[in-house]
Amino acid sequence: MLKKIVLVILATVLLLAVIQTPDLSGGQQGPQSRGFGGRRGPGRFPTQEQPPVPANEQEKKILSVLEDLNANQSRGMMNVPPTDGRLLRLFTEATGAKHVVEIGTSNGYSGIWFCLALRTTGGKLTTHEIDEYRASLARKNFKRAGVDKLVTLVEGDAHETVTNLKEPIDVLFLDADKEGYIDYLNKLLPLVRPGGLILAHNVDSTGQDFINAITTNPSLETVFQVQGLSVTLKKRQM
Repeated sequence: MLKKIVLVILATVLLLAVIQTPDLSGGQQGPQSRGFGGRRGPGRFPTQEQPPVPANEQEKKILSVLEDLNANQSRGMMNVPPTDGRLLRLFTEATGAKHVVEIGTSNGYSGIWFCLALRTTGGKLTTHEIDEYRASLARKNFKRAGVDKLVTLVEGDAHETVTNLKEPIDVLFLDADKEGYIDYLNKLLPLVRPGGLILAHNVDSTGQDFINAITTNPSLETVFQVQGLSVTLKKRQM
């Protein structure tokens, strides 16, 4: 009799253990519900982002270069984190961008994310960098990723060189001297097409003038991402 009771208790414990075990179809979450260093939320899937899945060999090559650059980032490059890079690619491809303008090339990391989209939209990147060493690194990395033909890299002080831009801009990305964002915006906003985007990195360090400019202008609509990226839409007119 005692043996039967023990067996029933063991069976009950095993059953409860199975019920507590999480799976992708939902249900209670147990200790195994953590994935890739993050805690699962109340939904069905892990909240931690999965790495990008390449659609073909060319995309696989580009993503491998991005992964290497992120893992071996040189001091002073100050690149965007991979999550922001993926957003740059997403916004560019979703808008069908033909012309992206980037202020602050660094070693080309964010530019390569843009090129992941531009190679499918038939677009191009014009990127501005004041530092000769970083510009040299960027050129090598663009070529290494096989996207150099999509890129025009302009060396010099962007506050001056952007005045040479004449073509419409679909996506403008600001990631250079934070106090200079307001000047870049004033000079380039007229070129941003209706329906185009202005993306600004580390926007919390830009100063109040820039924040006011993108939040009080009735022709603009701005949202702020948790990681310090602002996304501003230039509204289409009725």
